[in-house]
Amino acid sequence: MSTKPVATLLCALLLAASGGAQSDPGKPNFMPALWGDGQLWGSKGTTDLPMPNPHNLRSFDKLYIFIGDDVATGQLPVSEAAPGNPAYSGGRWYTHTAQWNITNPPLVTSAEEIAYYIDTGDLTVMPGSPGGPPMFFQCPLLPVLY
Repeated sequence: MSTKPVATLLCALLLAASGGAQSDPGKPNFMPALWGDGQLWGSKGTTDLPMPNPHNLRSFDKLYIFIGDDVATGQLPVSEAAPGNPAYSGGRWYTHTAQWNITNPPLVTSAEEIAYYIDTGDLTVMPGSPGGPPMFFQCPLLPVLY
């Protein structure tokens, strides 16, 4: 079974969450689709990637997808790194599900903030997509055009 539709679907969901969804998720989206290093980024769905082995897992960045009823206004998925950050892996993603353990959570825009809220116990993060196994896919980040 091909996994390409799964990556296309996830990228389409990212675009839809941003309010800037386009009819073809394969087209570049220069509207806000996710946060990375405190900045908004657009994206372009390309393809699913096979599950990495222990030797190349570090070539993927974590993509945190927030679930639950108590999510801050404007909260989009958050990338572990973004272009310009030496740790950015070029848009290869490993999904993680994030859920708040508090009411009225803040807007989170960077992996550093996620780490802080995990350490305080306010946020729980689990590897995997919401309701499913981890997804590994390519979806490069693009600058947002206003």
